[in-house]
Parts: sequence; C-alpha cells; structure tokens
Amino acid sequence: MSRSRGNLRESALSNLIDHLHKERNLPKDVLIKIVEGAVKQAALKSLGSNKEFEVSYDSKNPKQEITIFQFKTIVEDVEDTDNEISLTEAKEKADSEEFQIGDEIGVPLDILPQDLGRIAATVARQYITQKVREAERDQIFNEFKDRKGEVLTGIVRRYDRGNVILELGKVEAILRKREQIVSETYRPGDSIQAYLVDINHSSRQPPIELSRTHSGLIIKLFEIGVPEIRQGLVSIEACARVPGERAKIAVRSLVDDVDPVGACVGLRGARVQEVVRALNGEAIDIVTWSEDPLEFVRGAIAPAHMSKGVIYYDHHGKAHVEVVVPDDQLSKAIGRQGQNVRLASQLTNLRIDIFSETRYNKIIMDAVAELSRIEGLDEDLIDELIQHRYHTIQQVYDEEAPELSEILEISEERAEVIIENAATALDKLTEEEKQERLSQQ
Repeated sequence: MSRSRGNLRESALSNLIDHLHKERNLPKDVLIKIVEGAVKQAALKSLGSNKEFEVSYDSKNPKQEITIFQFKTIVEDVEDTDNEISLTEAKEKADSEEFQIGDEIGVPLDILPQDLGRIAATVARQYITQKVREAERDQIFNEFKDRKGEVLTGIVRRYDRGNVILELGKVEAILRKREQIVSETYRPGDSIQAYLVDINHSSRQPPIELSRTHSGLIIKLFEIGVPEIRQGLVSIEACARVPGERAKIAVRSLVDDVDPVGACVGLRGARVQEVVRALNGEAIDIVTWSEDPLEFVRGAIAPAHMSKGVIYYDHHGKAHVEVVVPDDQLSKAIGRQGQNVRLASQLTNLRIDIFSETRYNKIIMDAVAELSRIEGLDEDLIDELIQHRYHTIQQVYDEEAPELSEILEISEERAEVIIENAATALDKLTEEEKQERLSQQ
C-alpha cells in the first residue's frame, strides 16, 4: 500500500518558511537552506549519525516538497546495507547505466519529516532557532558593516545591566554603559542620536554598538548640520572632548572665501547650537586650525588670551609649548580641574604648559641670573639656552658637548669649555649656598 504524502505546501515546514520570511524579513532561499539543514539534523538523530544524508526542498512539487536522500557507496558485495548499495540496485534507483563501483548515490527515502519522531523534531526546532538567529545577525552585519562612523537615531527600549538597548527600525542596538554620557538619563521612548562604533558579528547581545562619548559623534553632527563641510569647503582637522562637559574642534577652510569658524557657528549660532542640543548642552569651542603650532595653540586655549608662546623640542623630538597669559587669565586658561588646557593639548597634540606673566618673567629673570655666572656665555647664547629650557647651571653641566654644540651652533671645543666653566660656576654656587645656610643657623 502506497503512503499518501499530501500537499506539503500546507505543511508545518512550508508555513514556517512563510512565517519567518514575513516576520524576520529573511530571504526565502536562506530559510529553505535552514529548513533543509534542520531536517538533515533530525534525520541524523532519528535514523543514525553514522549515515550520510542530504535534504532537498522543492516548493514547486505539490506532491512532495521535501525529500530526504541517504548517500550510499556502490560496491560489488554489499556488507553494510546502511551505507552500501549494489551496482544493480543503484542503476534501478537512479534509472541510469553510468554508475561504476566506488561511486556514491543519493537514495531517496520513503519517509516524511514528521515521521522522524518527537526527539528529532526537537532537534530540528533547536537547529532552526539557532540558524535563524545567525541569519539575522548575518543580515544585520551585511546591512551595517559599511556604515561604521555614521550617526544613527534610535528609540530607547530598555536597560540591560546598565546598557541601553535601542530600536533602529526592526533592528536592536546597544549603548554600553562605558559609551554613555554620565550626566545623561535615558528613558524608554526617548529618541537619541549615537555614533556607530562597531558591528559585533558573534556577540549574543545586539550586534550594533553605539556611542555617545566618541569624538566622531561631534564631527558627524557638524557634517550633518554644516553644508560647507559636506561640500568639501571646510574640514574638521581635530577634535578633543570631555563627554557631556566640553569639546573643542579645529576647522580649516579649503577655499579662500569661506570662514571655517563662521560656517560651523552659523547665523546667530544656529548651527553650533543644534549640535549642542543633540549633546544635551555640551559646550563646544570652535577654533581655526593652523600649521603654525603657536597659532594653533593660541586658538586652542580660548577663551583665554595668549600673550606669548614659546615652542621647544625634547630629546625625542616631541614638541612642547610654553604659553604665557596675563595674570588674570591664568585660571581661565587652565580651566576647571585643568580641563581647558588638557583639551587644548589633546586638540593640538602638543604638551602645553601654562604660566602667568608674573611667574614666567620671574623664571626667566632667575634663569638669566644663574646662567650669567657661567664664563663664556654671552647674552645671545643665554637667550638660546633659555629657548631650549636650560634654566640652571646644573642643566648645562649635565649636557654633552656635541648636543650643546648643536643647540648653541658653536664648535664642540667651545662647548666643552662652557661645560667646564659650568662646573666651576656650579662649585661656586654650591659653596655660596652652603655658607648662606651656615649663616642662618
């Protein structure tokens, strides 16, 4: 008696494919491969893991949409009926004369997926659940992998151990605790903008990782709000930020007739205020970028005004800048807890030391007085030493002749004489300090 197979188009598998296609927005060809894989796993569980199966789904076949094939090797004498088949039987099964001993043939089994049993069905369901989740992650990854660095707008849905889960259409994203601005509170239903920092392909959490603290967020918000940046007339060269408190950006014009700062500020500050609102009130300083380090620093320490700047390089070639400001500007230049000078240093990629005019003048006067005790140093050489931050006799004495020769642009022989004279001056200074201490006792 033949077994009635019915129309499997209305089977649970067909319905499952249609349902997942509509609900998860996954392509049907992907879902068909998942279903075929699930039935194969069920067959292995029910019929034996030592056998080799293949499953084929054919939605155009109304009598049998899904067929399970078992692969067997063609042999002369069949000893293992599970995995071997005779040449004669193989030719009958496939209705072909081209088979040879050693070939493999897929024999269709007279069995339906629903006949494989309850345990096999559980295995299939677990397989489908896992593979659908993986397919969704693959789809999200492919959709967003080229969008790193974009600003996305999401709706806050829930918290998960301090992390915020947002909804981006039908996709979820995560704003980790470390990427949140400390002063901000996110409530379900809130709409927020965040920077796409990464697409995590393997994590169990939402694959799209966002940030509200990344400097790129400010840069992208300005790109969105300033047409001159999008058109390539103005560029943002650098950005430094204390998230939620203050940020500085350095901009420059790529054409002669465009004011880069004015373009970013906008009419009556409209453009910069739009960015400030998106960052919930974070203050933003916009400065003009310059190839001249001192000019760049002059703008970077705003709102303080620089009265003088000195640039020098350490032994590693790293540039340092001494900034002198009026006495009443010192606290403004440094900022609360050093924030202003720290941001200026990050923006310019320079070490910046801030001095008030009174303190700096005293440092220079003391340095001139001490270095003048070294015989052979004239006013110009003393000025050159001070420009290179040599303020004491000890520093000159500790230097090597070749380095001192290069700094002062003199011969090594003369540099050696100056170092010897520094040793003499240092001995005298040490003795004077000793006598002064004795007189005070």
